[in-house]
Amino acid sequence: MNSTKCRQTVYLPMIDMAATGRNIARLRREAGLTVRQMQDVFGFSTPQAIYKWQRGEALPTLDNMTVLSRTLGVLMEEIIVYQSTEKEAC
Repeated sequence: MNSTKCRQTVYLPMIDMAATGRNIARLRREAGLTVRQMQDVFGFSTPQAIYKWQRGEALPTLDNMTVLSRTLGVLMEEIIVYQSTEKEAC
């Protein structure tokens, strides 16, 4: 029986939450919006969710990501920052 290992490297995209948060903050500033204005857009009673997004502690839900991309005038793909992770697969 042949015991040769299959070594194929697969690159899996993973969201870099910290970099995505910094990106959200940068895009918000470039759009000329304050956190308070963003809070009003989303109808949040407090700005905590937006601060968590910007710190990379949480990501917007898909619905909120859609609103965020429209509000900032960019595609969702321009908001999310990915990092590649290597994984061996057979």
